[in-house]
Amino acid sequence: MLKLHVMLKKLASAALVALIIASPATAGSGGFSPKDVANIDILPGWRTETGTYMTALRVTLAPGWKTYWRAPGDAGIPPRFDWDGSRNLSAVRFHWPAPSVFEANGMRTVGYKNELILPIELTPRTKGKDITLRANVELGVCEDICVPMQVKVSADLKGAGASDARIKGAMAARPATGKEAGLRGVKCGVEPISDGLRLTARVDMPSLGRNEIAVFELPDQTIWVSEASVARSGRTLTATSDMVPSNSAPFLLDRSQVRITVIAGSGQAVDIMGCNG
Repeated sequence: MLKLHVMLKKLASAALVALIIASPATAGSGGFSPKDVANIDILPGWRTETGTYMTALRVTLAPGWKTYWRAPGDAGIPPRFDWDGSRNLSAVRFHWPAPSVFEANGMRTVGYKNELILPIELTPRTKGKDITLRANVELGVCEDICVPMQVKVSADLKGAGASDARIKGAMAARPATGKEAGLRGVKCGVEPISDGLRLTARVDMPSLGRNEIAVFELPDQTIWVSEASVARSGRTLTATSDMVPSNSAPFLLDRSQVRITVIAGSGQAVDIMGCNG
């Protein structure tokens, strides 16, 4: 019943967005969208000691507007990146700052208000050579309505570059690791349901404060993951979520690949990778 309720909310939210928005907003690099709600550009950054290049996507939002985290919640629009057209680029790694949680109309979303600086670490195909960055970015920005945006951004990353305090600040705002948060362990129980699996994680760590939530992520993003129900007793946070693949059938789950992010209303967050049976 919980899963059906959440899925119905998701469908209702999608229908509302479709009714409100006549056409997507499109923004060019360095210019405000026609709706004047978001400016998106690249902070060029610097070459690291390991030979990667640290840069960042900057999303500057109009007052009251927000954009979404990599796992945005049932009513959010997940960001998507297409790096075709880039040169001397072999791998991309995101360093997401800890997000905030928003509640509106009985729906929860996860993201950022006012500004997002998303550090991006680029690995060149040929170490020491310049990188030409070309990206198509799809993201959602929302206030009372949601506007899907498709944006082209570009940057020519040459030489050593220069350290940028804004990028370093965003990197410092990452979620804590389990070790930093005092995590003792995570145990995950799995049970089959008619159209997938139900995962229950018992996280042994101190409370982050009021209004803790847990977000589950799987490597296969085609698997639908419900909003987790959460309860705390002392050091133990118990979070339960249903997971439904496209064929609506139970499946094998590699617990070591389950990513759990615990987020509190205080703005603190903990990123946990993997759990035991």
